[in-house]
Amino acid sequence: MGRPPITRIVRELPKLVPFVGPEAQERARGRPFAARLGANESLFGPSPAAVAAMAAAGAENWKYSDPENHDLRHAIARHHGVAAENVVIGEGIDGLLGLAIKIASEPGSVVVTSDGAYPTFNFHVAAQGARLVKVPYRDDREDLDALLSATLQHEAGVLYVSNPDNPMGSWWDKDALAALIEALPDGVLLLLDEAYCDTAPPDAIPPIDVANPQVLRLRTFSKAYGLAGARIGYAIGDAELIAHFEKVRNHYGINRVGQIGALAALLDQPYLAVAVGKIARARGIISDIASSHGLVPLPSGANFVTIDCGADGEFARAVLEELISRDIFVRKPAVAPLDRCIRVSCGRDEDLARFEDALGDALGAARERSKIKLNETSS
Repeated sequence: MGRPPITRIVRELPKLVPFVGPEAQERARGRPFAARLGANESLFGPSPAAVAAMAAAGAENWKYSDPENHDLRHAIARHHGVAAENVVIGEGIDGLLGLAIKIASEPGSVVVTSDGAYPTFNFHVAAQGARLVKVPYRDDREDLDALLSATLQHEAGVLYVSNPDNPMGSWWDKDALAALIEALPDGVLLLLDEAYCDTAPPDAIPPIDVANPQVLRLRTFSKAYGLAGARIGYAIGDAELIAHFEKVRNHYGINRVGQIGALAALLDQPYLAVAVGKIARARGIISDIASSHGLVPLPSGANFVTIDCGADGEFARAVLEELISRDIFVRKPAVAPLDRCIRVSCGRDEDLARFEDALGDALGAARERSKIKLNETSS
C-alpha cells in the first residue's frame, strides 16, 4: 500500500496543540468546570439583539453565508469611517493571521514576534515554512524597540505586535505605536492584533490610517462582543493589500449565523458599552482577590487579569493545577519569566466568587508541593 504525499514543511513540523481546550480537560477529568475563566471569552454574553438575530437565522442555516460578507463588511466600514474595500472578514483573527502570513511571507523569510506572545500566530508562520525570530518581553510588555531592532537586523518581512497583548494584558499608548509605525523600514508589514481594543484604555489605540499599506489592523467579535463561538474577525488596511486576501481566503468559510449575529452585535453599541463596563468591573474584582491573597495583579487592558504568583513558573504551574483540581479553569503564560503568572478571564460575580473560594486552598496546596519539592532536593 502506498503513502500520500506530505510536504517537507508539514513532515518536519512538531505535533503540537497551542491550547488544550476546557472541553478536552473536562473529558479527561470526567466532570465539568465550575468556573470557566481560562479562554478569555466574555461570560457576559453577546447582545440580546445578536442572540435574537442568530436564533432567527438558525432555520435558514441550510443557506451558505454571503461569500462577499456584503452587509457586515459595509457596516464595519461605516463604523470605522473607511471604505468597504479596506475591510476583509475572516474566521476570527486566527484565520486572518494565517492568510496574512500566506500573503506576506515566503518559505524561509523572517517573521518577528515576541517570545511568549499568542502562540497560534507561530503555528501559521511554521506552516508557511517561514522563520520566527522571537524577542523577549521587557517589564511584562512587548518590547517595541527590540522588536524593531530585530526586524531591521534580520531583514524581516512581517512584524507581529498585539496591543493590548495576550497573555499579559499590557499595552502601549498610541504615540509609542505611531513611532513604531513611522520607523518601519520599507518592505515590512506590521500585523497589529487588536483583539482587546474594545476593553483597552482610549489612549492605547492609534487612529486607523488605511493610507499606510504597511499596517494591517486585526479585530474580532470574540472578546468584548461575546461571540467567540461565531468565529468572526476582520482586518482593516490599504485597499490594495486587502484585495490580496480575496485571492486566498475561503469565500464560503464564514459561519452564516455568526455573520448575521456579528452584524447585529456591531449595531448594538449601547450593549457593547455595558459589556465593557462589566469587564472593567470584573478586572477590579479579580485584582482585589489576588491582592487579598498576597499576589500581584498586573495592570490589564484586556478582558482578563494576569496575576504574578510571586515565585517561578513551577510554582505558578502548581497553583494552576490546584485550581483546576478544584474545578476552576484558568490558564498561564508558557515562557519564562512570564510563566510565573496565572491568567484569569473576567467573569460574572458568581464565577469570580468560585475562583476566590478556591484560590486560598489552591495556594496552600501549591506551597506544600513546593516545600516537599525543596525537601526532596535538599535531601
